[in-house]
Amino acid sequence: MAYRVGDVLRVSCPFTPTVVTGVDEAHVSVRWPWWEIDPDAEGVRWNGEVALGRADPGELYMTDPPSLRLAPGDTCRVGIPARIIHVIDVHEYDPPQDTGWLPRPSLSLLILRAGEAPDAAAEFQGTSIEPSGGVPFTLDLVFRPYAFLDTGDDVADADGRAWHFDGPWTWAAYDGAGGVSAWPLALLTGGADPVAVAAATATGSHEAEVARWRRAAGLQDDAPSPAEQATGPELPAAGPGIRICRRPPRRGAQPADGCRRADVPMTGHRG
Repeated sequence: MAYRVGDVLRVSCPFTPTVVTGVDEAHVSVRWPWWEIDPDAEGVRWNGEVALGRADPGELYMTDPPSLRLAPGDTCRVGIPARIIHVIDVHEYDPPQDTGWLPRPSLSLLILRAGEAPDAAAEFQGTSIEPSGGVPFTLDLVFRPYAFLDTGDDVADADGRAWHFDGPWTWAAYDGAGGVSAWPLALLTGGADPVAVAAATATGSHEAEVARWRRAAGLQDDAPSPAEQATGPELPAAGPGIRICRRPPRRGAQPADGCRRADVPMTGHRG
């Protein structure tokens, strides 16, 4: 499946046996069962371990027994129980990233847990997961806003205005006036099915589509969408996709102690 910003997904990962290699107040480190050390990595040295947050409510992974009961040398299982997440950024890498482990990831998703709203003021927000990076995730699409459109489509709205669609939060009005599109929509150019576009927008509105996304993502009805976070209640008239993070979050290749030696990578960084 090709993922995109706004996707609401159900993620899980089978619990797999491993060994605890270290414990401190904030993290439990385990031998990571799904990756291998990359002997050809350049400038990255990984020791085969990953640090998991012990009391972080945003930690995706869980251990069995719970991490607070574990000590170095204990055996346990690590995995992800089925839960809802939503995507706030998508990155593709060609060639795949040199992370220090194998397989090298070619795709990463920056995600938030259900109920967690994007926060444009946060220095860091989200957790990065790599669907093609060796961890046996199961990712099922729960809801995709504007699923009837393809990225890059052009549409005309009920007011006769032409719009370019780069994702549910990234619309550009060709007249430069901003605002939001008025339904129904008609496909002008692009890969979407024009009949499906007309049928999907015969009733409803942009605001109703955003409300459906909020419900699927477990957000309050008054929680702002990413576009509203960046620009207020109106979508941007033009420009690149909206980024929720000012800087990329720390992810798999980052050491637990924040040094550059990449000894014990963390699974992600929460804002």
